[in-house]
Amino acid sequence: MPIKLIIANKAYSSWSLRPWILLATFNIPFEEVVIPMYRPDTKKKMLKYAPTGKVPSLQDGDVSAYESISVIEYIAEKYPQKAIWPKNKVARAWARSLSAEMHAGFMGLRQHCPTNFRRPVKKRELTEAAAADVQRIEAAWANSRKTFGKGGPFLFGKFCAADAMFAPVVNRLHTYDVPVSKDTRAYMDAIMALPAWQAWIKDAHKEKWTNETYDAM
Repeated sequence: MPIKLIIANKAYSSWSLRPWILLATFNIPFEEVVIPMYRPDTKKKMLKYAPTGKVPSLQDGDVSAYESISVIEYIAEKYPQKAIWPKNKVARAWARSLSAEMHAGFMGLRQHCPTNFRRPVKKRELTEAAAADVQRIEAAWANSRKTFGKGGPFLFGKFCAADAMFAPVVNRLHTYDVPVSKDTRAYMDAIMALPAWQAWIKDAHKEKWTNETYDAM
């Protein structure tokens, strides 16, 4: 039986994208269960799979995992032959550190530029906190590319878990037309060219669920 990945609707769920794009890009078979957000029975349905009542979560036989970074670690452990994390010890430690920083931080950007994969590209002036987050993200990406990224267009050369963790940020920077450096834009374009990314966007546009708060941003 394939892994079962429980996600929210693709138009708005940044957290769901992370393990989804990882599984899809590494060609790991999985079954997706989509639970729409902001409905009366949303939490009840999500509680069937995770004690937090949130997504993403993963079911693999008698194994359960929740929180995107934990789900990704489980995938890496289950498929050691896949380069989910960089093989090099130094690069792997850095990739895990960046992923943890993403998991816990950048609240200014998250709050000011909420995820909406259907949003037309339209500029929004950044708050001071959001601008500071963008500055830090660009610096982190540039440092990773300079130090570890010579083998390809992604943060550590080849696509890995760190890229999956930052994928929703690419959407935010793109749809809110945030001014970025040439190198940042090149990295964003590489993520957005992934077949898995394009499949996610296509699915998001097919969804019938809407949310006025997100769509008004």
